[in-house]
Amino acid sequence: MGLGVGIVGLPNIGKSTTFNALTKAQNAEAQNYPFCTIEPNKAIVPVPDKRLDALAKIVNPDKIQHSTIDFVDIAGLVKGASKGEGLGNKFLSNIREVEVILHMVRCFEDENVVHVEGGIDPVRDIEIIETELIYSDIGQLDKKCDRLKKDSKFDKKAAAKLVVALEVLAHLEELKSVSSFEDRDSEEFEELDKELRFLSNKDVIYGANVDEDSLADGGNKYVDLVKAHAESVNADVIVLCAKIEEELIGLEDDEAQEFLTDLGVVESGLEQIIHKAFDKLGLQSYFTAGKVEVRAWTIPKETKAPQAAAVIHNDFEKGFIKAEVISYSDFIELGGEAKCKEAGKLKLEGKDYVVQDGDIMHFRFNV
Repeated sequence: MGLGVGIVGLPNIGKSTTFNALTKAQNAEAQNYPFCTIEPNKAIVPVPDKRLDALAKIVNPDKIQHSTIDFVDIAGLVKGASKGEGLGNKFLSNIREVEVILHMVRCFEDENVVHVEGGIDPVRDIEIIETELIYSDIGQLDKKCDRLKKDSKFDKKAAAKLVVALEVLAHLEELKSVSSFEDRDSEEFEELDKELRFLSNKDVIYGANVDEDSLADGGNKYVDLVKAHAESVNADVIVLCAKIEEELIGLEDDEAQEFLTDLGVVESGLEQIIHKAFDKLGLQSYFTAGKVEVRAWTIPKETKAPQAAAVIHNDFEKGFIKAEVISYSDFIELGGEAKCKEAGKLKLEGKDYVVQDGDIMHFRFNV
């Protein structure tokens, strides 16, 4: 299961630098001028999970396979992007393809780094981007309404969808995001969102890009403004320093953790982003552990065993018989599968079993 996180924000606020750092791949050109990024840079990044390392110490596999997360560095947006300013329409279409938006916001002062709006004001910057997302949704929905009006003359389902579409359009025209539209549980809305992939309905994580001193202090006055805005829209905030994240590239895990600890930081920006993204999307991981590999598999929470098996291969779901399940804590505490069997900690679960985060699983199937 792929998870797409699109990094957006105004030009020249640290998006590409963050992308370089988070992906540990110096393939996004970062320069001190707007529109340095034209095409979206993409990277598939392994999800850091210390539980895999703990399992590997017991199993001693030939390889470790992490879950992955897709990062997309989307070029900087500006005022008028929804009308095509700064290649805006092209950039906005890239955002539609991701599930979560990491909205980078500049929260540091540096006279050597130009700001496209002339000064540091994170709330203004956020509102510029979010307004452009709303305008883009208006443009998309307006066209959809025109089609629905024609179809509704002979299609009752289209007529019902048109009613909801017009309500959403009126909501957007008040410059309110789709995420604040009340009737988002209706079948008609869900179909509209699936078809149009509303930009202003996507889950957002704000990335407050600070300088090193502010990172050590846990933030600054600009971060406080971002947090206040995020609270008002029920969003999460990650405080990170793109320059520090770049310095972590190439360091061994122990060295990187020591570096962060010296700054008073528990997790790197990458780890924070992934944990927040998983939480936003209601995702979790289960594991398979054998001599060939120890591997993490990403599934939605509340997934039942047959559907979890399908992530490995569709045949596993079709021919599902039983799932052998050991909890992560039991596997680590007792030291492996054999000892868990001896202690009666390996359970056989059926089709109704709801997979728990960290379960070690083996599927019995017959096709």
